[in-house]
Amino acid sequence: MLKQRGSGVLLHISSMPSPYGVGVFDDNIKHFIDRISDMGFSYWQVLPFNPIDGANSPYCSPSAFAGNYLYINPQGLRDMGLIDENDLRENIYDGSPYTAAYEFAAEKRLKTLRKAFLNINSETAAEIKEFELENDWLTDYAVYMAVKEKEDFRPWWEWSENHARYFDCIKDVFTYEEDAAFWKFVQFVFFKQWNKIKAYANKKGVAVIGDMPIYVAMDSVDVWSNLPMFLIDEKTLKVEKVAGVPPDYFSEDGQLWGNPIYDWKKMKKDGYSWWISRLSQALKTYDIVRIDHFRAFASYWAIPAESKTAKVGEWIDGPRMDFFGKIFEAFGNDAPIIAEDLGVFGEDVIQLLEDTQLMGMKVVQFAFDPGSDSSHLPHNATQNSINYVGTHDNNTLLGWLWEASEDERRFALQYCGFSGDNWGEGGYRSASCRKIIEAVWKSSSNVAIIPLQDMCGFGSDARMNTPGVPDKNWRFRTSADTIDNVDTEYFKQINALYRRMYPVFDKKKNG
Repeated sequence: MLKQRGSGVLLHISSMPSPYGVGVFDDNIKHFIDRISDMGFSYWQVLPFNPIDGANSPYCSPSAFAGNYLYINPQGLRDMGLIDENDLRENIYDGSPYTAAYEFAAEKRLKTLRKAFLNINSETAAEIKEFELENDWLTDYAVYMAVKEKEDFRPWWEWSENHARYFDCIKDVFTYEEDAAFWKFVQFVFFKQWNKIKAYANKKGVAVIGDMPIYVAMDSVDVWSNLPMFLIDEKTLKVEKVAGVPPDYFSEDGQLWGNPIYDWKKMKKDGYSWWISRLSQALKTYDIVRIDHFRAFASYWAIPAESKTAKVGEWIDGPRMDFFGKIFEAFGNDAPIIAEDLGVFGEDVIQLLEDTQLMGMKVVQFAFDPGSDSSHLPHNATQNSINYVGTHDNNTLLGWLWEASEDERRFALQYCGFSGDNWGEGGYRSASCRKIIEAVWKSSSNVAIIPLQDMCGFGSDARMNTPGVPDKNWRFRTSADTIDNVDTEYFKQINALYRRMYPVFDKKKNG
């Protein structure tokens, strides 16, 4: 994987068609896989599967290991005999199919799952127990969620003293056994359904690229149960410095993420075991893992906890090759990991990428500064890179063309060989978008990735996320008709023409 020329499509589960308010693990995903496989794509990229936060972001989760119950297919629960048709109908959403209805889905799915849990039999209970034994993160997560319910969903540092301190709480683990059992069931169903989808993708010759945020949320089981691993005062439970990035392309104030920062010295003492467990789980869930904000392994931006913006901070050295040496010991030197090396750059990041030999990223929208020979220009791409038409944080390609400066747009269109004056026309056969897509496909990068929105020529209203803006993100959804209207012959043609038809998995062997 990743060593031969191929291409992929970026579309998260929440954006998939479904009758349930957000995408779920159902036949709509299988249909999407069928379509991209027929076009010659080898990869399907998704965003993190972890539970989302209050702003619906999958990058700030209460668990770095657990899956988001919103993606559980209610029909699958019906097929297991755990709910009836009336329960199924309650999950059907009659609003817009183009906007993710997180609030509706959360309310209905949780209610349905609680009813389903009451109907499990001894055989399913035994399967859940076996699942727990195979996933050592599950017990802590289930207890954390059970206690969080008892504490009215307040953040863990506001819990009563006997709950806020992990080791005090876990001594009485049997107190929470019944409530925790429900959350174990939820994760069992999530991964049971997902594993079937992943197996189907692999059978069709498609590998799944997953995404891993480098940091975890302060209000998470990961911090609560592993407090010494973070730069947090263990007496006051207050964080001193938080994560983010200084001012950059996306934000003039920088991005104040607020995540606690790892105590890398303590992590080193046990051989980075938590990270090895985390990556092990991720590589079971996906075929390939993209680590978001890779540059923090080289050096990271530490912001005083009381700061209101990310402008004030300092660069601190990360664990570098000491960390990756342990990772390669555990997973091999050819571990299927992608380094998201975007953002504020530096020689330390370049050196770490060279030392690890991990595949880095290029994004064509960053390429067209008329006064520079950007490393993101397709002609500068190296083979050991993954080249994006856009990521979840970018505007759509058409939206970018409309919002770029006149000089940027002129350079981009000239570079990509577009002539004419209809550059602003979108749609499935947008001439300007196609020229830029083809420039990415021609590049030397082993892998080229395109968001579904750009296959359709959609404008900025279809953007997935705007970094630094807290509202109205992660809402993009599509329909089965939209996926069917993508120009199959065009993508099949450019995948063949630019030699990107390599199937990651042997379809005949997997069939």
